[in-house]
Amino acid sequence: MGETYDSTTFEETLREKQSEIEALLRMALPKEEDFQKTVLEAMNYSILVGGKRLRPMLMQETYRIFSQKESDRALIQFMLALEMIHTYSLVHDDLPAMDNDMLRRGQPTTHAKYGEAMAILAGDGLLNLAYETACGAFEMMPYRGDSGFFVERHQRIAKALAVLSRKAGVYGMIGGQVVDVECEKKGDEVTPEQLDFIYRLKTGALLEAAMVIGAQLGGATEAEVTLVESVATKIGLAFQIQDDILDVEGDEQVLGKPIGSDEKNQKSTYVAHYGMDAAKAKVEELTESALGQLYRLPRHNMFLEDLLKSLVHRQK
Repeated sequence: MGETYDSTTFEETLREKQSEIEALLRMALPKEEDFQKTVLEAMNYSILVGGKRLRPMLMQETYRIFSQKESDRALIQFMLALEMIHTYSLVHDDLPAMDNDMLRRGQPTTHAKYGEAMAILAGDGLLNLAYETACGAFEMMPYRGDSGFFVERHQRIAKALAVLSRKAGVYGMIGGQVVDVECEKKGDEVTPEQLDFIYRLKTGALLEAAMVIGAQLGGATEAEVTLVESVATKIGLAFQIQDDILDVEGDEQVLGKPIGSDEKNQKSTYVAHYGMDAAKAKVEELTESALGQLYRLPRHNMFLEDLLKSLVHRQK
């Protein structure tokens, strides 16, 4: 991978990797048939309506730091599962009881197209399909006697499954969403500690899951896994702060949505708490620290570095 990639081909390489993940997702999705056909259609629509596929990509690129192989079948199961979990969270976020969004990526949201009840069920279906898919990793590496190799592989898969469950749950993404909902429209009443909690968990938890699982399945040591998690935490926080910055200074044509919505909706943000200069300085500080830690890992993945940079220096 590192022999053929250079930073000048980042966008082209990114599109190629997105297409590869898209093809894997299409093969993994359920057939739209039988009496529950409608919910299966809604699930597939939610996944295929678009997306950058960043989380499975981060998982695969982190794996490649620790493994000589490009990927393995167990890794692919977790890549697919994580994208399903991410998609279910978006389906539920768009619901009238949450953000009440009618469009996502320029297309009708799942509840706008299929109705609120079916969107709830589609989200539930994707979450359960995600765990079914992740558990399929054990079948990809069947246990054969007392072979140390297979025992070790099963232990890695079990650890990855535990990480996926925790990072997606009440101690991860859902926990961040809960506090975000409770703090809605409180503005200055939201404490810096609450804001940090929301930022670390709502988006950061699944980024952490992606990179930690990639490291675990690739054979990283516990110390290396801890380092990878720290990189992901910092990038996730920088990503969220950059969102705040773009809502104030972004180009509406590039963003594809109006700017100033955070202030209009009385939403507490890093910019509102600390000011624009401090927000920009924090993004740079977090990014620099994360990339420094990335270089401490046993092998460097230049594409992964460029991918992380693109997340925090994006304009949309």
